[in-house]
Amino acid sequence: MKLALSPTPRACALAVVLAWLAPRSGRAENSISYKYEDYQESGARIGVRTQGAYAQQDFGPDTHLKLEGVLDAITGATPDGRPAPAGSDQVPLTEMHDRRKAWNADLSHEFPGVTLDFGAGNSRESDYISNGWSFNTITDFNQKNTELLAGIAGTDDKIKVLYSSVAPRQRKHTNDLILGVTQLIDPNTSFTANVSWGRQSGYLSDPYKLVQKTVEVFAGAFLPFTYSENRPDYREKWVVLLELNHAFPAVNGTVDASYRYYHDTFGTDAHTVDLAWFQRIGQRLILRPSFRYYTQTGAVFYHYNLDATSILPTGGAPNPAGPFYSSDYRLSALNSYTYGVKLIWNATQALAFDAALEEYRMRGRDGITPQSAYPSARIITVGAKFAW
Repeated sequence: MKLALSPTPRACALAVVLAWLAPRSGRAENSISYKYEDYQESGARIGVRTQGAYAQQDFGPDTHLKLEGVLDAITGATPDGRPAPAGSDQVPLTEMHDRRKAWNADLSHEFPGVTLDFGAGNSRESDYISNGWSFNTITDFNQKNTELLAGIAGTDDKIKVLYSSVAPRQRKHTNDLILGVTQLIDPNTSFTANVSWGRQSGYLSDPYKLVQKTVEVFAGAFLPFTYSENRPDYREKWVVLLELNHAFPAVNGTVDASYRYYHDTFGTDAHTVDLAWFQRIGQRLILRPSFRYYTQTGAVFYHYNLDATSILPTGGAPNPAGPFYSSDYRLSALNSYTYGVKLIWNATQALAFDAALEEYRMRGRDGITPQSAYPSARIITVGAKFAW
């Protein structure tokens, strides 16, 4: 399974996610690898430079260990939620700088007919600490033509906030469940269907996002005031993922296509279509063009500003009793497109290199939020892998 790039890659969330719950069965190769990724939004907005080191090691034929370490350097400007000034369509930006250090470990053991897998990890930023775990089982039957996946994962996060000296760090908890099946239809075709459910509770607001409301301070005099956003302290989500993989031996190519449906209690419905073609060129090269389309509806409490609402912001700490409001463009109705190409070169049986170039475009579709709020980015990735 693939881990999708977030529209805004400020890496607050722990990398132990539900994608970890579907490791490939069979003997893993021993290897070490390195990846470098440069994500840069246009207009001097957010830039993220990521370095990752990865290792896989077998302990006998049935036990496999995966280790991952990641360093992120994050810098640039991002919208803070305030609307564009009168006469302008450029939303205000705020500068941010941070570094993230994260590690993940994954240990699996294959018993006859079933594989057990346990993962754990930690992610640290100056204002965000996350600890996570995952556990899953993969059971094969029907002469190993069918695999059944069942898994659970969770995180325990601490977020630094700006409004309280008494409780400077707030807590957030997540739990996720997944159930899925992968079916080998014929020697060249496989189909996967996964259903997952998750919940978040605790501090779910972004401590850096603001909302604005113009208030009448006295008769005929109006001034704009800004407040910290207030999101609900609980969210449930449901995800359905369908994936089809088919090989075309006559042209040495394979297509990987998937569709993902997402719904949550914030009122967001999202659809993702992902297409990739793997083309073998000779014995050592693989070319992979890809395209991803994503669309979502806005959260029910998203507002460009509060002027057209009857909402009276409470200010200060989030109030779980409401009212709820946010001007974070990531919660608005939007579309995004990601397209690019990746080249894999198997230089020798033990040594491989890869490089990818992707373009990312996000566009708002509520007709109110200016397009200046939505980023465009270029993503460059290079990597190397040594296996034995």
